Amino acid sequence: MTQEELDALMGGEVDLNELKEEVDSKAGEIFDIIENISNELMEKEKDANKTIDTLTSNIELFKTLTQKFPDVAVFLTSLEQNEEALIAAQTIIETMQDSGDDIVNVMGIMQYQDIHRQKIERVINVMRALSKYMNTLFEGKIDDDKRVSSAQHIVGDTHNDIASDDDIEALLAQFGK
Repeated sequence: MTQEELDALMGGEVDLNELKEEVDSKAGEIFDIIENISNELMEKEKDANKTIDTLTSNIELFKTLTQKFPDVAVFLTSLEQNEEALIAAQTIIETMQDSGDDIVNVMGIMQYQDIHRQKIERVINVMRALSKYMNTLFEGKIDDDKRVSSAQHIVGDTHNDIASDDDIEALLAQFGK
């Protein structure tokens, strides 16, 4: 966040409620999209499991046919093709499950981010309130030139060493470094 953005937040130039509503709307859209993707993955996983069941059944059939008719090469070829397809289908399911896990992680990260956004909003609101309080505290109806000037010498002090304006400025400059 740049200093200009921070100044705008502190100065109330940015409406946090409006910004929050916009962020919440966009986050809601993202959650909807993620949920749709997750639902599609689960539906396709069901379809892939049906395919695995079919391939497993085919493998058993072709094993039996290959044993009974060892001279028919097409049975052995079909057995090998179904075994390869089974491995591919299992890999697809693992990938879909990993993607589902990643989606759950993304949703968790977004919720974590939302919690931090809320904490930042609270800090900004406290800072604004503190800033208003401090401004009110130091505002007064008495002009600065009519206020009591800073003491350079305390009455009753037995030392006659009085700090000059240059000494005070030098001391303040050292604290500023």
